[in-house]
This record gives sequence, C-alpha cells and structure tokens, in this order.
Amino acid sequence: MEAAVSLFNVKGYSGTSIRAIAEKAGVNVALISYYFGNKQGLMERLMIDFLEEYTNITEKGYRDLANSTAKDCLSYVVENLLKYQQQNHHLARFVHREVTLDSTLVRELMMTYFMKEKHFMKNIIEAGVKQKEFRPVASDFASIQIRALVTMPYSQPQYIREVYHLNPHETYFSQKYYSHIEKWLNEFLYKSVLV
Repeated sequence: MEAAVSLFNVKGYSGTSIRAIAEKAGVNVALISYYFGNKQGLMERLMIDFLEEYTNITEKGYRDLANSTAKDCLSYVVENLLKYQQQNHHLARFVHREVTLDSTLVRELMMTYFMKEKHFMKNIIEAGVKQKEFRPVASDFASIQIRALVTMPYSQPQYIREVYHLNPHETYFSQKYYSHIEKWLNEFLYKSVLV
C-alpha cells in the first residue's frame, strides 16, 4: 500500500498503473488483484483506512466530553489529528486531494466519515458554548474553520515547502503549528478566565 501512496502522490491516481504499483512494491499484479480487486479497490482501501483513524480521533474527543472539558476535548482532537496526518503525510495528501473530486466513492465517504466528523466537532463546540467555556459561535462555521486549519498543511504541503520553506511532515512543524492553532483558538473560541 505504501508503494501505491508514493506513486499516487507523484503521478496521480490516473497516471499510476497497477503494474507500476506491483513493480515498486516488489510483488506481482495478481497479488494486488487478489487483495484489492483492482486499482479502484486499492484506492478505496487506502482512503477508508485513513478516514477510519481520522474519524476515530474526532470520536474519541467527542466521547471524552463525559469526563473532560470541551476545551480539553477539542485540544485533543486538534493535536492528534495533526500528529496522525504528520505521521501519514503522503496518505493524508492523497486523501485530501481525492476528496476534492466529485465521484460516487467521495459521496459515500462524505456520508460515512465526514458527516460523523461534523457531528462530533459540532457537539464538542456546542458543549463548550453551553458550558460557557467557548464564546457563542456558529458551530458549523467554527467546525469548518478548525477543519481547514488542521488539514491545510497536509493537503497542500508543496505550497508550504515552496513558499514558506517549512516541512509539514516534520514533527517540529506539527508541534509549532499546534501551538499556533491553540493561540488562535484562545483568541477566537475559548473564553478567557479572569483571575
């Protein structure tokens, strides 16, 4: 699967053949066909595996609302989504790029994974507003903004490397970027506590 991700990132999905994937992986085409059916099946498996874990992180943040503050839950989600994408930066870039295309697969992924993500994020934000931890905000727009902040470095790494000379795949970048997002959330969303 790593060979496929590598080639999909360099040549794109359309520009990559099953034969090229098999050659790079050091296996025969029949083995790929046996496990995935075809190139489409391989792409679906890659996207589903990535989105399963991505959604699990947001769900854990949501589930922790029972025992934690909304701020802690949101911080957990942001930090761990950044770490996950940083550790899987090639796959993250591929998935984020593919979901910008309109296809039956993407529509199915939207209904399965992105609607869950929306539900979990909205509920964390609405809980924070209700508990007076967060400023009153439109939870839909706040969710969109937070998602954009979290995914942008991994959906557009070339832009960040070429324009800002930063490397989103490095742990240092992920940590510094997380600190910046937390500062942004403190300004935009979190209510300050007066001492």
